[in-house]
Amino acid sequence: MPALAVTTNPTITTQRPESVQEASALSAEALLARGRARAEADGVGYAGSLYPPEAWALVEAGAATLIDVRTAEELKYVGRVPNSLHIAWQSGPAMIKNPRFLRELESRAGRDKVLVLLCRSGKRSAAAARAATAAGFEHVFNVLEGFEGDLDAQQQRGDSGGWRHWELPWVQD
Repeated sequence: MPALAVTTNPTITTQRPESVQEASALSAEALLARGRARAEADGVGYAGSLYPPEAWALVEAGAATLIDVRTAEELKYVGRVPNSLHIAWQSGPAMIKNPRFLRELESRAGRDKVLVLLCRSGKRSAAAARAATAAGFEHVFNVLEGFEGDLDAQQQRGDSGGWRHWELPWVQD
């Protein structure tokens, strides 16, 4: 187990939650503070970084809107979170950046709301979060580990993290 990481406020941990129940027991303010502390520690360029159970707890509490930035094909063939908004950051086999992403984000989700962005592994959603923050969105959080998690030793996803690994709600067409 990694050492407990803290910010200048020793009551705010940046450690990965042990369980979905642990994250669910925290207030929205505490979850957002954790995410902000991680962002500050890592210098990511957006409001914060949340682990999947923390993101889900915020969405369930009505304190955040979940935006899935993966391609339409990923949602259809890999799975999606029910009731999340879909605004693709990139599309097609060439993964071309969506030129309307920021306009769609503002019109569908709102500039002043807490937005939680999700992709496959947390990398594209981090890029989207940086772009949104640079465009003036102040409360954009990235979901660490993404929907499927990082690659393991066998070059497969899903064993070491991600939305599905945490057994959070998802559906597949």
